[in-house]
Amino acid sequence: MSTLVLDRRRVLAGSGALVVSFSLGSAFAQDQAVAVPSPPGSLKTSPYLDSWIRIDADGSITVFTGKAELGQGFKTAFQQVAAEELDVAFASLKVVTADTALTANEGYTAGSHSMQDSGTAIQNAAAQARELLVAEAARRFDLPTGQLRTENSQVLAPDGRRAGYGELVAGDILHVQAQATSSLKDPATFKVMGQSFQRVDIPAKVTGGAAYVQDIRLPGMVHARIVRPPSYGAELVECDSSAVEKMPGVVGVVRDGNFLAVVAEKEYQSVKAMQALSAAAKWKETARLPDQDDLLKVITGLPSQDSVIFERNDPSAVGQSTLEATYVRPYQSHGSIGPSCAVAQLNGDALTVWTHTQGVYPDRQAIAEMLHMPPAKVRCIHVEGSGCYGHNGADDAAADAALIARALPGRPVRVQWMREQEHAWEPFGPAMVTRLKAAIDRDGKIADWNFEVWSNTHSMRPGGAGCMLAAQHMAQPFKVPAPKPLPLPEGGGDRNAIPIYTFPNAHVVHHFIAEMPLRISAMRALGAYHNVFSIESFMDELATAAGADPVEFRLKHLDDPRGRDVIAKAAQEFGWTRDQRAAPGRGFGFAFARYKNLAAYCAIACEVEVNRETGRARLVRAIAAVDSGQVVNPDGLTNQIEGAIMQSMSWTLYESVSFDERRITSIDWQTYPILRFSAVPDDIAVHIINRPGQPFLGSGETGQGPAAASIANAIVNATGKRLRNLPLTRKRIKDAIDA
Repeated sequence: MSTLVLDRRRVLAGSGALVVSFSLGSAFAQDQAVAVPSPPGSLKTSPYLDSWIRIDADGSITVFTGKAELGQGFKTAFQQVAAEELDVAFASLKVVTADTALTANEGYTAGSHSMQDSGTAIQNAAAQARELLVAEAARRFDLPTGQLRTENSQVLAPDGRRAGYGELVAGDILHVQAQATSSLKDPATFKVMGQSFQRVDIPAKVTGGAAYVQDIRLPGMVHARIVRPPSYGAELVECDSSAVEKMPGVVGVVRDGNFLAVVAEKEYQSVKAMQALSAAAKWKETARLPDQDDLLKVITGLPSQDSVIFERNDPSAVGQSTLEATYVRPYQSHGSIGPSCAVAQLNGDALTVWTHTQGVYPDRQAIAEMLHMPPAKVRCIHVEGSGCYGHNGADDAAADAALIARALPGRPVRVQWMREQEHAWEPFGPAMVTRLKAAIDRDGKIADWNFEVWSNTHSMRPGGAGCMLAAQHMAQPFKVPAPKPLPLPEGGGDRNAIPIYTFPNAHVVHHFIAEMPLRISAMRALGAYHNVFSIESFMDELATAAGADPVEFRLKHLDDPRGRDVIAKAAQEFGWTRDQRAAPGRGFGFAFARYKNLAAYCAIACEVEVNRETGRARLVRAIAAVDSGQVVNPDGLTNQIEGAIMQSMSWTLYESVSFDERRITSIDWQTYPILRFSAVPDDIAVHIINRPGQPFLGSGETGQGPAAASIANAIVNATGKRLRNLPLTRKRIKDAIDA
């Protein structure tokens, strides 16, 4: 895994490069009564453009982003954005992702914010750099800037003179104040943006190349394995490691309180030593977990902080009939195909950690706190991990590696979790309960809407050491920080709880549960997955009660024109008709949402096959329509929606964390089943509504909720039975059919 040798001091000190930057100093000197427009995207928080664009004297260009490529394909999209605005060849650019020594602090890569925040910053930084290059060429050519144009990394004059970008920046470092707005190119002239480019991250993944953090191999590297406690809160009371320390290849045993690890020269040696060390360890267990078979009672019975997050009242609207429903989501695992991994090396007083965390700066802060080191002495470099959207064990593995590396200065330490450790100890997606009640008026419209959701914060990502297992298990443990609700409009457990539909009366309550019995954190889409599943399932129930077609019923309550376009497009491409009938044993379903009510729009129509003898449901085909604003890479966007449908299908039909009174019991693929290749749909089609010139709208998490609800609605259409407890397993479907 190669690392670009570049740091900010070298960028600022080196000659022969254009580093575009600016200062807000003069802005603060202005009259405070005058509003100063903010730079767009992540330029708001990282306003110096040298965090985003570097042009070297040889004409090479590097683009920097603080976001982490996780498989979303944004690295390719960012390369397209910069190439378009700079008028350079796509292949001539290099994109450097999240690295605390090189890139801006963009916090976490989460919430479908990469294009909206980082993509916008790169687009504007590239556009301003292009203008600076043109201005410098105009000075040299003694021509007005309006007579010059850019093409293929050059500025061209009408008389044939041309200057390469590298020539224009030779010997100069330019510091300019940013403009709040940039002269972005007209979408009608785009040559790179809006075109499908093959993703730059794919080749190594399909050819066996070094694609993941799991693939890192450094000179002198040793391999470590952790011996995890058997359950939450277990205390290590005895561990004779003398025999383990004499095993072949063992470098040493590291113990700090309840943190226990073994290090060996070779990976399999570390696995064998871990098994022996685990057998030698004696634990005192105290965990008391609730009844997993009654999550409704458990979740609604936990102490909660209740708040009304939306209220609308119109006394003139009166309902004639009322419907109520309760929906339950279990705890769910990320199910990462590759268990979490990290590599750390302590050289002198400086620590480097290679990690698939989704927030290199927060992870650096947490590791530095755990080791009592200055953050500046800790460098976190993001390297993609094999399979995760959300907060799995990546940050914990990074902390493990850092703690062990401190005990073995000079040697790179690779920590690889085992499958059972990943399934038992990663933070899960929180269990949720939603209760809905609505009244329909005499015209078949919803007159009154009530929605309640019970759930946790949905994010316990590192920001402090207490969020990481290693720090919690040390002899001087760090306390887990108190969970806090994520603020609206994006929210956490209440994400997408406020309906996008227009109802004359509406009442939405968030029951925030501060403490949960299982370890939880961020899982893709956070609360939106279950909230949209609940809302869109209930919309179908209400449509049935009103004798209305599900698509027409939604359109009757939706004012947002872009949302209406997406619904119409999905219905049209599916071939949806009011009086349609699916083939025997099959059903049609429809659902829609705008992620967070402020990001991308997505509508999904699907066909599901249900075997009435076994209860097995299979998604046969799914037709999606999506509006994510200006589209950069249509193929990449299609990948995201296809992936969202597949991921949601797996959650919706199969996935649920199981546990007994003390331990997590879903610790392998048999006890935690996921979607298999045999269940992959016959057809998934994604139809994109492009909005040239419109802002980028996050789309990576827009499809999970609609996919879940459309599948559930199709199962009802096929069986006549409504299931409200996730997952919709074959047993639950069979029991409903037989009831």
